[in-house]
Amino acid sequence: MNKKVHLEDLGQKDYKETWDYQESLFKNIVDVKIRNRREDASLETPNHFLFVEHPHVYTLGKSGNMANLLVDDKVLEEKGATFYKINRGGDITYHGPGQVVGYPILDLDNFFTDIHKYLRFLEEMVILTLSEYGLKAERSEGETGVWLDVGTPFARKICAMGVRASRWVTMHGFALNVNADLGYFDLMIPCGIKDKAVTSLNVELGKKEVDIDEVKQKLLKHFTTLFEAEMIKEKASI
Repeated sequence: MNKKVHLEDLGQKDYKETWDYQESLFKNIVDVKIRNRREDASLETPNHFLFVEHPHVYTLGKSGNMANLLVDDKVLEEKGATFYKINRGGDITYHGPGQVVGYPILDLDNFFTDIHKYLRFLEEMVILTLSEYGLKAERSEGETGVWLDVGTPFARKICAMGVRASRWVTMHGFALNVNADLGYFDLMIPCGIKDKAVTSLNVELGKKEVDIDEVKQKLLKHFTTLFEAEMIKEKASI
């Protein structure tokens, strides 16, 4: 079981370019697994973790409802935003500047073969990170992601999640609002969930801006502990 995870921070990168890169890493892992099975081999499968910040973009999961995007192409263009239908689970999500997006591309055979546990670990990573900022974040039953003030009229989502998994290989991941422009969430029904607000870490802390690199380091610390992983920092490939 290879618990080494190759970490790349891509900086700000176009969504489609990053998606294509994810697909190539994902395919490489799957190809190794297929070869191992066909040839009765034992080649090591790699694991990856990408950090990225996207320009304004809306993505719709394969089970999502197009009606949850509340504006047309003209408005998207005026807002400088793009839109993609993609192959993850979940409904509609927004990505943009001031948001920490993480894409773990892991062979879960190297860790544990339980997709629900995988999602709970990603949520726990975010919950533990936010606790370091004095926030009590939690899960909302039946709603993947991380929330504040669950069970109250003030419930608000701070981190969205949506993943794809095939042959126990994962892609896509999480989007944590750190210094996000919350106005962009008004153009959609986030994750298809009506009447619940969205928030950002800087808003919750009453700050103009939170150090994004510090947030990333805290996320990685908890990811490493939860997954018992060894992070190997690499130069960005794209």
